Amino acid sequence: MTPGLREAVDRDSGAIVALIGGCFAEYPGCVLDLPGIDAWMLTPATAFATGAGRLWVVERDGAVVACVGLKPAGPGRAELKSLYVAAAARGQGLGADLVQLAEDAARGAGAAVVELWSDSRFADAHRLYERLGYTRGPQLRALHDPSDTTEYFFDKALS
Repeated sequence: MTPGLREAVDRDSGAIVALIGGCFAEYPGCVLDLPGIDAWMLTPATAFATGAGRLWVVERDGAVVACVGLKPAGPGRAELKSLYVAAAARGQGLGADLVQLAEDAARGAGAAVVELWSDSRFADAHRLYERLGYTRGPQLRALHDPSDTTEYFFDKALS
């Protein structure tokens, strides 16, 4: 079990905005779009529950240092969403632990495949996903957001 792991609640909004904003700040031109595509962060637990999903956070010393979400993505599939780990908490296996948590939850919900989309700039995350058995597919999607985001598709068959 990951110390400090718990299900997110809506009052985590400010902490999640700070976490993800900090992660985005590492990449030039990557900005939060809170009135738009990133509006889910304003009521994070409600936003995930509305789609029959779940969102977890890891809290250490009173600060949210990581998060991960999971939503259904069609019959037998689940989508891993919003995996973010604060820079100071990286390199300790936390990202891998959260991916495992999401995969276990997906498996428990009957999914045989976990898929995800990841910003093309997030090369460290791509290496993590590939190390954990995810395969990058040929699909790309443009979000047409203020960050001019293009995302890569990854998926993994659960065993």
